[in-house]
Amino acid sequence: MAERSGNRVAQGSWVELHQTLLDPGQRAPQVPDETQRVPLELCVKGCLVREAALGEEAEVVTPAGRTLRGTLRSVFPAYTHSFGPPVPELLAARMELRVLLERGAGGGRGGG
Repeated sequence: MAERSGNRVAQGSWVELHQTLLDPGQRAPQVPDETQRVPLELCVKGCLVREAALGEEAEVVTPAGRTLRGTLRSVFPAYTHSFGPPVPELLAARMELRVLLERGAGGGRGGG
């Protein structure tokens, strides 16, 4: 449970850290130019090892047991990823496939 004392976040709270792994221009030479121009960043979630304040350097233990350091970015961060909106072409293909499979399962295949 996250407890706050002033602007401090309690040890053990579920938090997100941010870390810049490579600054612009430090990436591998084969990386496209538009990628070279931005930093390689890491955002990681885990349990706070010691009390810290937002914006401070902090340490977490991840669910995989790794200990990582970075800037404390948020407390109880939301998972915001998704698989995106449905793709109409895939919905149509799904229906076609279902019809084909039902025909095959119903003995629609001719032996020969």
